[in-house]
Amino acid sequence: MRILISFLSITVSSFAFASSLQADSYKVQQVAEGIFYHQGSHQEANADNLGAIANVGFIIGEQCIAVIDSGGSFQEGKLLRKTIRQHSDLPICYVINTHVHPDHILGNAAFKTDKPEFVGHEKLPAAMASRQQHFARQFSEILGDAYKGTEFIEAKTLVKVGSPLTLDLGNRPLILTAFTTAHTDHDLTVYDEKTSTLWTGDLLFVERIPALDGSINGWIDALDTLIEHDATMIIPGHGTAFNGENSKGWQDLLRYLTTVREEIRVIINDLGTIEQAIDSVGTQEAEKWKLFEEYHRRNVTAAFVELEWE
Repeated sequence: MRILISFLSITVSSFAFASSLQADSYKVQQVAEGIFYHQGSHQEANADNLGAIANVGFIIGEQCIAVIDSGGSFQEGKLLRKTIRQHSDLPICYVINTHVHPDHILGNAAFKTDKPEFVGHEKLPAAMASRQQHFARQFSEILGDAYKGTEFIEAKTLVKVGSPLTLDLGNRPLILTAFTTAHTDHDLTVYDEKTSTLWTGDLLFVERIPALDGSINGWIDALDTLIEHDATMIIPGHGTAFNGENSKGWQDLLRYLTTVREEIRVIINDLGTIEQAIDSVGTQEAEKWKLFEEYHRRNVTAAFVELEWE
């Protein structure tokens, strides 16, 4: 019996240490005055990484704080909130969701007690409603305990395409811009005027293969616009933040999407099939992106379906 008790004590202690280590390892980087982000891991979401695969973070103003995407699980949302409280005790007045994908929104409920305004693209509520059941079923299995507590909280403050919205955190205006269909049909960017920092959401992937859930033509058009944005610091939806003078991140994504589009168009013009496209399009990009095998074929399939009706 003593041996069993000792074993259980060691097991409980080890679990507590692992949980503590997990919390301690949730770090944020300050990339500009009052701007912090946690860089997501280049992995698929799972119980071990808590779904923390996207870049999320926060901006501290003189009066309050805005969260930019809440994380890939309720547990990540709690860790993000705890980290915010290590930097400031100002109220959290906004939770801004750049789009509906689970790695960006599943932490929303961790901020309910702060009673923030939830903000998103005008099409975000419809996108969330249409996918909620699927996301709940899929990610409750994928994330396990990290999912518990998750709620799908609908944005009430909505940003319309063509009508940027300004939110003020106290001497800190944020300009929110809604895009037409690109990565999704409801992408939103956040621009901090004080430090000239642009949060792109998943309109920009760096290092990690992009995931097309909207329009390849629209995404290329959006990138052409965003590349010209005069920002000092860029925080992508995935990958490392970088100085705005360095255009490599933009150019890499634009090259990938343009290559996929051009090669698909050649196959369509030759009356080729979607199977031919999946087997051959963009294969030269394989060594340039993480998780290429997991997402590239899906991108080609989605792009082919769009482009064959041009």
